[in-house]
Amino acid sequence: MVLVKDINCHHAVGLIGEYLEGKLPRRDRRRLEKHLAGCDACSAYLEQMRATIALAGSVGPDDLSTEALDALLNVFDNYQRENRENGEDVSGAS
Repeated sequence: MVLVKDINCHHAVGLIGEYLEGKLPRRDRRRLEKHLAGCDACSAYLEQMRATIALAGSVGPDDLSTEALDALLNVFDNYQRENRENGEDVSGAS
């Protein structure tokens, strides 16, 4: 988990998953909620994520076609590569 002093939209989007899972430290949760209270775009993103989770429910690898799983893995690999190239930590380590 990452303690963040000032949360901008980029940080907010990166914290939404942990926020929805209830895994953010209290301090970061308060900072994110403060950001969300003043940012319509990030609030909309949060609601989109909630709706996506509600609609998708639980989807595992066995629920996807090989093509869909390959496409998702490709998107994830590209995301990690782009963030590594930008010097961001994509290891998942806190």
